[in-house]
Amino acid sequence: MIQRLLAAGIGGLATFIFLVIWDATDFTDPLPAYALAGLVGAIGSFLWPALVGFWFVRRAKARRDEKIQEEVDKQLAAKGQ
Repeated sequence: MIQRLLAAGIGGLATFIFLVIWDATDFTDPLPAYALAGLVGAIGSFLWPALVGFWFVRRAKARRDEKIQEEVDKQLAAKGQ
């Protein structure tokens, strides 16, 4: 539930930023700019959970590898004594 709320918030923020950027220009037709901003916001909302999940998996793997290396070092030190 929190993940979906954050995804919608990030998508909405990306859409708002693009709308503000394109609305500040006088030479751009607003309809394509708003459509593109909505598309980018939707893509951001769709991809955000996958990117954060990928980051969490990498972080967990790094911690697991550190624990394994600590255990290997501990056993090698005990064996060398």
